[in-house]
Amino acid sequence: MKASPELKEKLSLAARHINSATWWHEHLSEENVEFLKKVTAEEYQAQTASKLCPLKDEPWPLHEWKPDSIRVGVVAVKLGMMPMWTKSGKRHAVTLLKVQDCHVLKYVSKEESGEKRPLLVVGGKNASPFSKSESAMEIFRAAGVPRKQKVTTFSVTEDALIKPGTPLYAAHFRPGQFVDVTAKTIGKGFQGVMKRWGFKGQPASHGQTKTHRRPGAISTNKAGKVYRGKKMPGKMGNIYRTSFGLKVWRINTKHDIIYVNGTVPGHTNCLVKVKDSKLPTYKDCNKNPPFPTFFADGDEKLPEDLYDEEVFQFTEPSITYA
Repeated sequence: MKASPELKEKLSLAARHINSATWWHEHLSEENVEFLKKVTAEEYQAQTASKLCPLKDEPWPLHEWKPDSIRVGVVAVKLGMMPMWTKSGKRHAVTLLKVQDCHVLKYVSKEESGEKRPLLVVGGKNASPFSKSESAMEIFRAAGVPRKQKVTTFSVTEDALIKPGTPLYAAHFRPGQFVDVTAKTIGKGFQGVMKRWGFKGQPASHGQTKTHRRPGAISTNKAGKVYRGKKMPGKMGNIYRTSFGLKVWRINTKHDIIYVNGTVPGHTNCLVKVKDSKLPTYKDCNKNPPFPTFFADGDEKLPEDLYDEEVFQFTEPSITYA
């Protein structure tokens, strides 16, 4: 039996997955699509540049900081690295993280989430709404902010809650604080044990020909199996990692850039999570931060650059004579 052309078309459509959540590609002309994209970009830019909370009513009540308070974090873009010097002449490599279009999107109570503490959903870096379904856009419309490229959650205490729609800035942190940065590492593909786990390998000479880069024996008992967690060849990278206890050396309030010590996971232009360090070693260094966050329309006025007291500024003299 030969299938009709109509049946062939239906079968091909059923077997093929079309990931299109929009209707304007089919019902609008090219000129209208370009016009919608232009108008949406201008609207998003105006919302982000206003520097004010797009809240429908008054913000939630504010509380004072306590030693057991846990604040929300921010979503930032990794820009790259640069050197920085202290007043003693020591050189430090720092990573630049730009807090770009970061807003609080949603509040989730601990009864809804099932966690010990409530959650705040935060989004960062504006993205086009033309590739998202209507159901996925509800969270952004409810908060009154543009669609975000990355959405993540932060566990906070009851006194650190922030109303959805509130923007977050780099001034959420202060120089001298210590932060934890989480991001997805760079994917390296399938790698052997020498590159993936740092194995030494077998002798390059005076041995078997085919064992130079192999792991060798993987067990010494009679179980005859590979135990879970054994270091074997496999896919390397492309997993979430956290760098703990990175010191904040500098804050640029004009461009919302955080200068943190050392390296952070991920490639350039990747999106990372930045929050107060949970290490008990740096608990005293994270006292009295802007709580629950820094408000651009508040009474606190900040200079363009905030430096740690140990950072050498090139506007100061380096050599003085008595």
